[in-house]
Amino acid sequence: MNPIQLSIFANRLSGICDEMGAVLRLSALSPNIKDRLDFSCAIFDAQGRLCAQAAHIPVHLGSMAYAMADLVSDREWTPGDLLVVNDPYLGGTHLPDVTVVAPVYAADSALIGFAVTRAHHANIGAHSPGSMPVSTHLTQEGLVIAPTLLKAAGQWQIPLCRRLAGLEPLPGADSPPMENLRFGDFAAQASACETGARRLAEMAATLADIGHGFDALNAYGEKRARARIAALPDGQYHFTDVMDDDGQGQQDITISVTLRIEGDSASLDFTGTADQVAGNINCPLSVVAAAAYYCFRCLMDDDVPACDGLFRPISLSAPPGSLLNAHRPAAVAAGNVETSSRVVDVVLGALAQAAPEAVPAASQGTMNNVAMGASGEQGWDYYETMAGGAGAHAGGAGLSAVHTHMTNTLNTPIESLEAHYPLRVLEYRIRHGSGGAGVFCGGDGLVRELEFLAEAQVTLLTDRRRSAPWGLAGGKNGAVGENRHNGRLLPSKTGFAARVGDRLLVASPGGGGYYDTRYK
Repeated sequence: MNPIQLSIFANRLSGICDEMGAVLRLSALSPNIKDRLDFSCAIFDAQGRLCAQAAHIPVHLGSMAYAMADLVSDREWTPGDLLVVNDPYLGGTHLPDVTVVAPVYAADSALIGFAVTRAHHANIGAHSPGSMPVSTHLTQEGLVIAPTLLKAAGQWQIPLCRRLAGLEPLPGADSPPMENLRFGDFAAQASACETGARRLAEMAATLADIGHGFDALNAYGEKRARARIAALPDGQYHFTDVMDDDGQGQQDITISVTLRIEGDSASLDFTGTADQVAGNINCPLSVVAAAAYYCFRCLMDDDVPACDGLFRPISLSAPPGSLLNAHRPAAVAAGNVETSSRVVDVVLGALAQAAPEAVPAASQGTMNNVAMGASGEQGWDYYETMAGGAGAHAGGAGLSAVHTHMTNTLNTPIESLEAHYPLRVLEYRIRHGSGGAGVFCGGDGLVRELEFLAEAQVTLLTDRRRSAPWGLAGGKNGAVGENRHNGRLLPSKTGFAARVGDRLLVASPGGGGYYDTRYK
């Protein structure tokens, strides 16, 4: 392909991913998917290598890119199959993030690729509403779905569908069926995958060899990535930060990285990171890869295609049994959201030593996870991540009240939240002054206060309530966040029962400030 053909090819693939996202959003039922856009869509080649993605959730897409080859290889595929999986130790993130995979066939029945969606389901059968418990074991976090056919040769697999719809108990379980599940969201993912598969097959019919196009695209992506890494000074860069706690009593949990730049390649070694913990901030290595890939992608120009080639010059390792390479069945619900945010902080902290003007100060460093609900016939499940302050940088101040780095979702609009749940929003504003000071100030966080109109069980999985988002080049740290129940200060990771009239306030952290002597 010449450069013009390659550009058209890449944009056609990206357009398919965008259409998949539109189908998923418009056909889903839950606010978490249709309003917050907590989902991702991507195209992979026949070997499971990433070829295109929409601008969705970095932690979804990077982990899929890292592990999809193992998931789709050595499997007998049939046209019309749909595979469903959420196992964090098989390339997933945490149990609420469910992946659906559709194989794509050309007119001559040759397997040419895969259309994939991943979406966050507010109820996946955990021990607490919202399926984000303060857990100590994977089985407390919900239904673990090993790679299983949701459709076989175009036919829905009814027993699995009934389980996912909450109509039947889990295999071997004495408990009743999971309540409040929305099978419509699984069906929406299936529709999005099948849309992507049709579009990719139509596109393949217009090309002599789509596999050659995939190879050319990834070769170009690798070339661009190597050129950007080669522009960084060779050397070894080290950075360490901490997680506040694991929700089970352990505090100031270390995450450490050593970044080595050698020519046009980079390696990340997380030796020195704490061992896996009792709480649920542990990570599978796929989540760590997602965070690392994201940081390097941010260094590259916007026109670089998001594909497997970008990640070929980057290698990473984390000690087995550590916080970032946990052994099954360690709890991981908050690893995907909170620990991934801190991995971004340490990788960017190391990169800032190599390219200080290209890297911002630390952003809020948490997703401020709020999960709640109630069981029974009138049961409900609500889950949301909250925005905060972005880090300032050499070119200007950080943005206020935005989702940063690994989340990239929206908020649930007040109108949607109050229409779907027995909640009233009392306050929703920018937390002025929470951004770190500097020549360029960090962005401010948010304050959101809810009143409960019905009894509920609440879970909070947050961080940066003890350790502040750091500033760069002399800039000051951002303010730490706060969680309060009826005015009482809460731990960063906790669960409690709320009564009618109770109030929950979450104040998110600000971003770090940036100061550079050139701007005196």
